[in-house]
Amino acid sequence: MAKVIMIQGTMSGVGKSFITAGLCRIMRQDGYRVAPFKSQNMALNSYITEEGLEMGRAQVMQAEAAGIKPMVCMNPILLKPTDNVGSQVIVNGEVIGNMSATDYFKYKIGLIPVIKEAFRRLEDYADIIVIEGAGSPAEINLRENDIVNMGMADMVDAPVLLIGDIDRGGVFAQLLGTLLLIGEEEKARVKGLIINKFRGDKTLLDPGILMLEKMGNVSVTGVVPYMELSLEDEDSITGRFDKKEEGMIDIVVIRYPRISNFTDFNVFEQIKEVSVRYVVSVSDIHHPDMIILPGSKNTMADLAWMRKNGIEEAIKELAGEIPIWGICGGYQMLGGRIYDPDSVEAGGSMNGMGLLPVATVLRKEKVRRQTKGRLQNMGGIFSDLSGLEYEGYEIHMGLTDVGNEKPVNKNVYGTYIHGIFDKGEIAATVVQSLARKKGIMSGRTKAGFVCEDYRSFKEKQYDKLADTLRKYLNMGEIYGMLREAHME
Repeated sequence: MAKVIMIQGTMSGVGKSFITAGLCRIMRQDGYRVAPFKSQNMALNSYITEEGLEMGRAQVMQAEAAGIKPMVCMNPILLKPTDNVGSQVIVNGEVIGNMSATDYFKYKIGLIPVIKEAFRRLEDYADIIVIEGAGSPAEINLRENDIVNMGMADMVDAPVLLIGDIDRGGVFAQLLGTLLLIGEEEKARVKGLIINKFRGDKTLLDPGILMLEKMGNVSVTGVVPYMELSLEDEDSITGRFDKKEEGMIDIVVIRYPRISNFTDFNVFEQIKEVSVRYVVSVSDIHHPDMIILPGSKNTMADLAWMRKNGIEEAIKELAGEIPIWGICGGYQMLGGRIYDPDSVEAGGSMNGMGLLPVATVLRKEKVRRQTKGRLQNMGGIFSDLSGLEYEGYEIHMGLTDVGNEKPVNKNVYGTYIHGIFDKGEIAATVVQSLARKKGIMSGRTKAGFVCEDYRSFKEKQYDKLADTLRKYLNMGEIYGMLREAHME
């Protein structure tokens, strides 16, 4: 059986996903077959495996760090929020339906056999499994029938590393408060503490660490500095949404309430001349070089939100001047009409933005598949994209009829393909075309906008993450914490 270790945190956003990925990378470098696992993930950023199954992108990122292909058994339960009180529930990569938070709280205990079976499947492959928790184990209202934090640790007899985020302040209270609230049996599982996102001179922190270890009776396994990494973070607490600076080439992504798979645009962040800004109001749009309507978990509601706050009208006005891209739900919004006969979302139908001559019918059956090919017959300013190879995947609950009409505006583009920009040549060509239209090429060639293949770029980021963790974590202690997993 695989040896296991679990990463838990004092709250969301403390760095659990990155630390898990970093440990996966280190252990892979050290010659082990290592795999990530998260029993339950709540996220709107998801991925489709080779088998056509859906899982959270955080575990995909960790699998990449481990040097293995993503498998749905790494994330057997995925919750995709549809509104403020409910989520689409996905088990073993398949949609089983929408549930309110109250109904799911009662239902989840029945998923323990699913979790155990997924973990066993992963044990057949891995020497070491690095498990990620969710939120905090000290959320006392959720401790009953817990399946993702200490409940998960108990299922597989996992030692726990507890992470606190010093960048938010109050890290000693975070860690000590968590140890106080989780109870003695659960506290006994915590074998080390990690202080994450530290800035400054560590010696100034040493007195606090000594007091923390004395009061908590758990050693500090490492103090990890704040890292500038470009990797896929959790969608609910990403810092990408806060970026306001406008670059030489400015790309605006509309951040509607149920935005999904915004990882599609991370590739553009590699190009130093490019800014990617996520906006929620007309006043924040300014005059970008391109606008993207990303994926959405609730297409009709997010379109209504844009219609109400004026963003839709602003996009229509700019469509004659700058290119507009719609990805997945954003593509559906750009069409003439959206129908929901099966009440997949709100039911009924509504007008789209009318920028593309297409119509969409939402269906209960979700389309899930990987795809690749060549871009063909690209018009408008992106004609240079024609013939370039792409790879990506589709996740959508709707079928779009393209019809025979030609678009009135040649610079409005729509696709269901997530990851369509990830090939470095595609992203660089998009930026080159925008620069040419803006008149700032000044003799520059496409090579002037450096954008390597996104997969190659991420490999370097994983190595950088591993190098940092090796330096600041006591890996000897961590390897010593590993123990055999004993499933009940």
